[in-house]
Amino acid sequence: MSTKRGEDQNLGQLIKTLLKERSLSMRKLSTLTGIDTATISRIANNKQQAKPSHLQQIAHHLGVPAARLLLAAGYNIDVNEQNTPSDIFDSIETIQEILISSNLLDEQFKMEQIYQELAKYEQFALTKEGEQKILEEFETKVEQVRGAGPFIIELKKMYQSFCEETNSTEKRTILGSVLLYFILSTDIIPDYVFPFGYLDDCLAVQIGLERLEKLNGNND
Repeated sequence: MSTKRGEDQNLGQLIKTLLKERSLSMRKLSTLTGIDTATISRIANNKQQAKPSHLQQIAHHLGVPAARLLLAAGYNIDVNEQNTPSDIFDSIETIQEILISSNLLDEQFKMEQIYQELAKYEQFALTKEGEQKILEEFETKVEQVRGAGPFIIELKKMYQSFCEETNSTEKRTILGSVLLYFILSTDIIPDYVFPFGYLDDCLAVQIGLERLEKLNGNND
């Protein structure tokens, strides 16, 4: 994992500069983020190590890529000049390492947990109730997450495919389980840990895509 160092290395100075540019006080930033003013002050004065969850909120309300603040805080993350907040989803391994290093994700986190959750929804996806749940609540859920991340694009494709009447039972099971996971699952990572809160949803989508690819391969 490489680390990019540069002019943003001093997190406190960076935050102060951004606040000044946006005519915001630390008290106002506290109100926006829900982070105690004293905590923001200690972070801005380099007297307290910033948690990634704090940096996500601060970056969001200051209108800058979260990766920029993470780098300034010393977290190892691969970025490039064109990074945007959603680009961070493109490096799942990086996200997992940051979560583990910051105690936001227990080291016992296993892909198996997501497989187990998906399995719970497979049969439900084939029922009228499950189908109705997907059709009625998918778009509302997408609006709630505000299109966070490239995985939303894949989910929308899955939803469109699920709505097609020509799907095989196997394909419908896979599509439905991923969509229901997104809509209903008790997230392994809480959604409020922006943007990492949707990592498990992103992984669920990846699992679904791999299963669909294997299914299509078997049908060739």
